[in-house]
Amino acid sequence: MDKFTVLTGVAAPLPMVNIDTDMIMPKQFLKTIKRTGLGTAAFFDMRYDESEAERPEFILNQAPYRQSKILLAGRNFGCGSSREHAPWGLLDFGFRCMIAPSFADIFYNNCFKNGILCVTLSEEKVEALTAQADGSDFTVDLENMAITAPDGSTTPFELDPTRRHNMLNGLDDIALTLEHLDKIKSFEAKQQAEQPWLYK
Repeated sequence: MDKFTVLTGVAAPLPMVNIDTDMIMPKQFLKTIKRTGLGTAAFFDMRYDESEAERPEFILNQAPYRQSKILLAGRNFGCGSSREHAPWGLLDFGFRCMIAPSFADIFYNNCFKNGILCVTLSEEKVEALTAQADGSDFTVDLENMAITAPDGSTTPFELDPTRRHNMLNGLDDIALTLEHLDKIKSFEAKQQAEQPWLYK
């Protein structure tokens, strides 16, 4: 997982409430187990019409939002089923940060497991940031826990210290497990000596 320290990029405004995981990643794209290649499917039904032509009015089909790294969303973002393909698609599109008044719990957890920072702010603060999302760059500084808007104003945010540590150091569940590799090998050697039949 890539480290997240400071992210600067375009923020795309999508101030809809209750955007669920089926809207983020429709069911027909859940067959793959690859984490890459799903960026074109993110928000598929909103991005494309029935003939799979782009809908020009949708924000992510407009320049410069095609290169957005930050998404400004409405409350209860990521509700619905627990499909991990939703954060896979967002990450493959280019998003590294979601900012919203609230997130669905499972989606929130899945984002952090895949290297996407979720920032929870009040609706008023999200609306204030959204008002500045005109294609200019925002900066999300995880080290200093602050978002800098295009006008130079800063908005502090809070995050669980463990999640912050893991994101800053690029640690997913596998990497966290491998930090204890010596203890794992020691346990396996001891178990193999005491219960050799388990290893035959």
